Amino acid sequence: MEGAFATTVRRFRLRAGLTQESLSERSGVSVSTIRGMETGKRRNPQLASVRQLASALGLRPAELDELLAAAAGAPEHPTMPVPRQLPAPPAPFVGRRHELDRLDAALRSGSGAAAPVVVSAIAGAGGVGKSWLILHWAHRNADRFPDGQLFVDLRGFSPDSDPMDPAVAVRGFLDALGVDPGRIPVAPHAQAALFRSLVADKQMLLLLDNAADTAHVTSLLPGGDTCTVAVTSRNRLSGLITGHGARHLSVGTLTDTEAHALLVARLGTGRVDAEPSAVEDLIGLCGGFPLALSIVAGRAHTHPHMPLADLAGELREGALDVLDDADPAASLPAVLSLSHRALTDEEAEVFALLAMAPGPDISLPAATSLTSLGRSRTRAVLRSLEQASLVDQDAVGRYRMHDLIRRYAATAHQLSDSARETALRRVLDFYTHTAYAAARLLDSHRDPIELAPPLPACSPQPLPDIPAAMDWFDTEHRNLLAAQRTAVAHTLHQTAWQLAWTLYDFHYRRGHRHDQLGAWQIAVDSAGRLADAGAQILTYRLLGRAHVVLGHHQEAIAAMNEALALSEQQNDRALQAKAHYTLASIWPDGRRALEHARRSLDLYRGLDQPIGEANALNAVGWYAARLGDHDTAREHCQSALALYQHHQDVNGQAQTLDSLGYIDHHSGRHHDAVRHYLHAISLYRDLDNTYETADTLDRLGHAHAALGHDDQALDVWRQALHLYRRQGRDQEAEEVDRRLDELGRGNAADGVH
Repeated sequence: MEGAFATTVRRFRLRAGLTQESLSERSGVSVSTIRGMETGKRRNPQLASVRQLASALGLRPAELDELLAAAAGAPEHPTMPVPRQLPAPPAPFVGRRHELDRLDAALRSGSGAAAPVVVSAIAGAGGVGKSWLILHWAHRNADRFPDGQLFVDLRGFSPDSDPMDPAVAVRGFLDALGVDPGRIPVAPHAQAALFRSLVADKQMLLLLDNAADTAHVTSLLPGGDTCTVAVTSRNRLSGLITGHGARHLSVGTLTDTEAHALLVARLGTGRVDAEPSAVEDLIGLCGGFPLALSIVAGRAHTHPHMPLADLAGELREGALDVLDDADPAASLPAVLSLSHRALTDEEAEVFALLAMAPGPDISLPAATSLTSLGRSRTRAVLRSLEQASLVDQDAVGRYRMHDLIRRYAATAHQLSDSARETALRRVLDFYTHTAYAAARLLDSHRDPIELAPPLPACSPQPLPDIPAAMDWFDTEHRNLLAAQRTAVAHTLHQTAWQLAWTLYDFHYRRGHRHDQLGAWQIAVDSAGRLADAGAQILTYRLLGRAHVVLGHHQEAIAAMNEALALSEQQNDRALQAKAHYTLASIWPDGRRALEHARRSLDLYRGLDQPIGEANALNAVGWYAARLGDHDTAREHCQSALALYQHHQDVNGQAQTLDSLGYIDHHSGRHHDAVRHYLHAISLYRDLDNTYETADTLDRLGHAHAALGHDDQALDVWRQALHLYRRQGRDQEAEEVDRRLDELGRGNAADGVH
């Protein structure tokens, strides 16, 4: 029974990323006692010591019960879920007996120490059936992995995005394994170590699909010898074979018998048996390449009255080339030419247009603007392309192309330069105008910008409310960033900086700080190429704010000085007021910050801009509070709140309530602080503003702690920690984690006394 307790203590300690010494320091239990518990030499552990460890480890109630049960000799209750992440294998599956036997043999030869299995193709191309094979094998052998199966598409070969960072894959695995987000370490290497610890003794399958190279998967390999790893890649991953003893399995083309079985499965026995000679020709011309066979079968299926002999004749006339091992991208156009030639002119044009759309996928509304065909006709053409195996539709109705098919599509159909440019402008107008409307929903009091009207046949997507706007931004985020880059590439600089404007509030509310910075760096460059001083001032100012949030103070000051100088040249008091307002947030010196806030307020009071005036009032109040002048601070913030309430600016109300909470807390009015903070958090949550919610939760914890409400403080700090980690705000997360540690240790010490 001591073994179960020892294993449980060690598992929780490793999950927390603590050494025995650091756990001793945190819990007050001696190192020798902890070592004795983990080795099983410490019999009958004291209940008080076990509870001290549980508190130091931050265990949840169910986990505390598990630890106490193990200490008492009760059966251990597993807490880690069993992940079943394998996607459904593409159907139908035929043949591959040799490859399946090799995979089975590799699993058997491991005898509990199976080396990673590398699946690659002789042809080296996507579409030869690597994932098709390994998913079929994994489902067939799922019962051999009672602790679960993990799957990730590493996107090692994608024209639209960089390969997935292995750290992202590790984090996804930790989520699948049920690790509490609050217990996940901040550092990627610590997350990888935690992942290895969790799976060290598990009989699990890890399927790492579409890896770029050996380095792409090394950090994902378990440290123990009980897991089985299968990796698919277009590269042979020789480093994984040499350095980690992986088995190499080459996946070639289908045999003639297997290709015949595939056509029977797709087209039916009757149709295949009716034209044996034509079927033989199709198999020979496709060369056993699964993707080519699937495309041909898709064409035949969608044209049930077309003789297969005619289809074989078209394929022959297309002069299909043999697959090229050295350059797989160059070999696929020969396979895809049949599918392309079989398309109607309308389908072929849409196929080409989809290839130039920005981002990794596209929605039906965006595709409708891209094609200008109208919603129902666009849906019908997309369905035809999907049936021909050229486009995939996911569970939520978004369309994407296989990366190599997309490369082929980009050159397969001759579109005129004007047709390409017009279609591109339509889809960029779709993203820009829809994003602008969404941004206006998020903050209707923000000074609007003027967009050019969308091109004819562009139909921006209507969004009814803030939740719909945030959901749309979440879904389209990568496409919007890609749209901005595409706009720059086509010298559409007005669109480029305006897309940054539309993304501002979304990036701010979600805490996408690096994306915010990148968008505004592009925007500044694009605005600088236009004869538009207002755009230049705006982009420099918001670039400065993006730098501030990341702690880049020198860069922020440089950007803001540019904005201020340009606004002074324009003699525009409103732009000067905004510049001073933003400069206030940059200076770590509170007095300099207050000077800029007061200057902004003075300028706004001469203008008819009540929201700007309220912003400046709140800023003066905030910086006065930071300098200890609580009376001045409260007076200005109350005035700001009244303006915000009068003009129904919910975000401004939340910001000012947060300021009032800070003032109350630092002037000893902790109950009032709690009330103001809770009101602010409620409004921020209505706005789906997770960035400010995290900060206000953090400050609320201090007010609770000052009142001696330790449980409430722990609760809100844990909520803040979760949000900080999700937003990648490592410094804030570490500070909150330290406070949680200190408060938890203090409570544990009080319990001992």
